[in-house]
Amino acid sequence: MIWREKRILLIILALVLAANALFFFTYRVQYQTRLDTLDARLDQVQSELDRTRAARIRAEQTLKSYRKVENDVLMVFNEHWATQPERFTKLFTEVTRLAMASSLEPSSYSFAKGEARQVSGGGRGKETLGANEVSISFGVSGTYEQIRRLINLLELSRQFVIIEGINLAAFEGNSLTLDLRLKTIFRDEQPKGRAAQNRL
Repeated sequence: MIWREKRILLIILALVLAANALFFFTYRVQYQTRLDTLDARLDQVQSELDRTRAARIRAEQTLKSYRKVENDVLMVFNEHWATQPERFTKLFTEVTRLAMASSLEPSSYSFAKGEARQVSGGGRGKETLGANEVSISFGVSGTYEQIRRLINLLELSRQFVIIEGINLAAFEGNSLTLDLRLKTIFRDEQPKGRAAQNRL
């Protein structure tokens, strides 16, 4: 028979086939393991990338919020908490305008100026803020609705003004007398010492 004559060749071919099959299955297992490792690594890197992107977005939002707060603080510092020469006329004009809009006419105004202070820690007394307080006092007479409108307009005003005191008394019939004391703060024109360093 022919296979007996070619027995050595067939044995060699069978051994080569067996070796190839063994190599193929071994390589396949190792290749699959390597693929699985690479897939796991890809998932890990993708997860890290997603976390990094999320952190970057949060950082950008934080920076944007910081910039907005910084701009708002600068606006308050430069416009609403300006020095007395820069803002007092605007404030007084606004108070007068609101009184007229409420159909009330103050007969006179009085002003008082003092240094703004805050209580410092440790019970050492009060510390200078580098600002001045100015009080505006005036009296008006009118109906309850007019007085309520004036107070409401003052509270809604864009000027930095605080209603520090109200004294209300009945006058005649529906007429009421209101003594109103407003307060505002102006930063010093040339802040000194620690107050200058701690501005806003």
